[in-house]
Amino acid sequence: MTTTPRLALVGAVLLLVVQLPAVTAVADDTGPSEPPGTEPSATAPVEVDPTDPDLKLPEGATLASAKVLDIKSVVEDQSGDERREDTNADVTFALQAEVLFDKDSARIGEDAKARIATIAEEIKKQKATRVRVFGFTDNLGSSAHGDTLSKQRANAVQAVLDQDLNSPSLIFDVRGYGEGYPIADNSTEEGRRKNRRVEVSFPRTQQ
Repeated sequence: MTTTPRLALVGAVLLLVVQLPAVTAVADDTGPSEPPGTEPSATAPVEVDPTDPDLKLPEGATLASAKVLDIKSVVEDQSGDERREDTNADVTFALQAEVLFDKDSARIGEDAKARIATIAEEIKKQKATRVRVFGFTDNLGSSAHGDTLSKQRANAVQAVLDQDLNSPSLIFDVRGYGEGYPIADNSTEEGRRKNRRVEVSFPRTQQ
């Protein structure tokens, strides 16, 4: 599969936490409240005056251990049909439902199998032993129908991966979340299209 990278975000932050007597400042590492990829762009660091009295630690305060936050790289093809996210720990592929299935269907077309084969090759490269395949829909139709369709689509992608990988020791976690966990606004067709997706993720072992 040949894709034209549209977006690549890489970030690394070294966080120093000041620990005051009887009070500990704790970093919030729960992640951004906005969907991934919407974080504000990094700006150039400002000049720091080392003699500024505000930079001095209060008496009795100590520095907590330095903490390196996770690095995330996001690459999406020009059409938006496929997105890849890489972190220090995981690799995640998100495929839009339209490139895998006909409308309201869970049958995978031949063209879509080539995309899944590319993911299978990456799973082999990472020597992954556990793969998560999660299906999602938009909020149109009943919630029960979305739950069923998303699970059927996740099962269909898992079946192709299983055939391509042919590894009895590989463990799959397959789930259908329906309209839960949207990544875009369901009030527009563009947003609903992004939410109709199947995500395949697995641990990263190779850099």
